[in-house]
Amino acid sequence: MTLILTRSTIRTLLADRVEAVEAAVARAHRDLAQRRAVLPAPPAMQLPGGDGTFVAMAAASAPDRLATVKLLADLPGNRAAGLPVQRSAVLAVDAETGACAALLDGAELTRVRTAAATAVATRALARPDAATLGLVGTGPLARAHARALLPGRPYDQVVLWGRTPEHAHTLANWITAELGVPAKVLDDPRAVTEAADVLCTLTPSREPVVRGAWLAPGQHVNAVGAPPRPDHRELDTEAVVRCRIVVDAYDTARTKSGEVLVPLAEGALGEDDFRTELGDVLTGRAPGRTATDDLTLFDSVGVGLQDLAVARMLIDLARERGTGIPVDLGA
Repeated sequence: MTLILTRSTIRTLLADRVEAVEAAVARAHRDLAQRRAVLPAPPAMQLPGGDGTFVAMAAASAPDRLATVKLLADLPGNRAAGLPVQRSAVLAVDAETGACAALLDGAELTRVRTAAATAVATRALARPDAATLGLVGTGPLARAHARALLPGRPYDQVVLWGRTPEHAHTLANWITAELGVPAKVLDDPRAVTEAADVLCTLTPSREPVVRGAWLAPGQHVNAVGAPPRPDHRELDTEAVVRCRIVVDAYDTARTKSGEVLVPLAEGALGEDDFRTELGDVLTGRAPGRTATDDLTLFDSVGVGLQDLAVARMLIDLARERGTGIPVDLGA
């Protein structure tokens, strides 16, 4: 039987499982570095005359015994219609039998695994004494990042900025009340950048919102929000070039990340400058932070193996709890 897992079911299953999701995502990146998982660069498809992009994010894992593909639809025109710009669904297949194990809504899964990957990278790359977390962007992805990054971490405060002040103040109040860390809204991205020890950019921007001139030695930056398109980025070229760069997966970054592809096209960056993957750092195959004054950058494009790792967890939890909608696709 194939399990259908809806967004609300996924949200319920993942409630209060931040640490477990982080562990699953970290293991997936170690598996990739140790060649126990396969992650091809995702193809992007565009229909003639449209500005939408459809990205097929495939992965397979021997330890998780799954092969998955998430079809991500990035449709900027949806914004004018009041619809989500990005929508996705994940198809999971048993790697041993080929049976369709599950079909999962991608929205909540993507937000949670993206935040978990940021938490893994931050734990590996940020200074242990980082005290101020900065968030540029205040949408659902920012809330997921606060939930993933704050519990059990030594942050004294959160500073944040968003284009809609009302949303920014709502997020700050929620962080203070629900997560127990004082949070305040600052005037602009520069103020947040200059105040933060760990900075997360979480906007769907196609033009830089953070400048390299604002960065200070010792900071760690997570570039997360820009859509997977080679001309979209949140950091300017100076910011990227100043940092020691770690990517989630080189093949994906090389085709989808404007963060590195724009500086590469400008001649400011070489391909060897962004070959280090998160799994390489986690397994000790490559250094991450080497000194307290290093500027480090995690360039998070988002990869299908992260979806697979969380899908494995969700399928197992759903079966254990007897939830989800079973469907016989072969009937």
